[in-house]
Amino acid sequence: MNLTAIAPDTLFVADNLALDFINTQYGVGDQQHDCLRDDEDVLKWLDAAGLPARHDQADTARGLLTQALALRACAKGLVNAAMTGEEADPEVVNQILEAGRPVSGLQWNGAAPAFRIEVQPRDAGSASLLWPVADALARLVTGDTFEFVRQCEAHDCVLFFHDLSKSHRRRWCSMATCGNRMKVAAFRSRKKPE
Repeated sequence: MNLTAIAPDTLFVADNLALDFINTQYGVGDQQHDCLRDDEDVLKWLDAAGLPARHDQADTARGLLTQALALRACAKGLVNAAMTGEEADPEVVNQILEAGRPVSGLQWNGAAPAFRIEVQPRDAGSASLLWPVADALARLVTGDTFEFVRQCEAHDCVLFFHDLSKSHRRRWCSMATCGNRMKVAAFRSRKKPE
């Protein structure tokens, strides 16, 4: 598994854009941490996720944090609801899907020479920046592989991941972190004298 971090506190372990976005808030109790503290943090996360903002978007994306936090809360609720078969309100996701939908247009590519479809953000607003996350979430919860969305089995971990392994037996968000800790703990408990 590729464990990539943009900062020591931000991990990409979910194998899914929407789940990695949900995972920007993690930890339990006193160890709870939020990677999205301001608009700049959101832009950095989007860039690290492979969704770089154009310079003009970054300058005009005021209020990005507020919309990102609303999207994250809604996304987490929708994933939990889909996992349990309960109903949840997708209003925030639907608003971003509508307001941020990219614009497609036919363009001539002289180098080819052929036509190609060019897709560009609708505008420089927060919804356009967050649209790929909302789109990934909508595809995930309606897709035929949603059954392989899991929450890490470590008792102190709340991270989600999409188990795309061949056997679909992945148990931890990352073998390098939780998997190793849990295996060491299990080994120690077996070795304790009775």
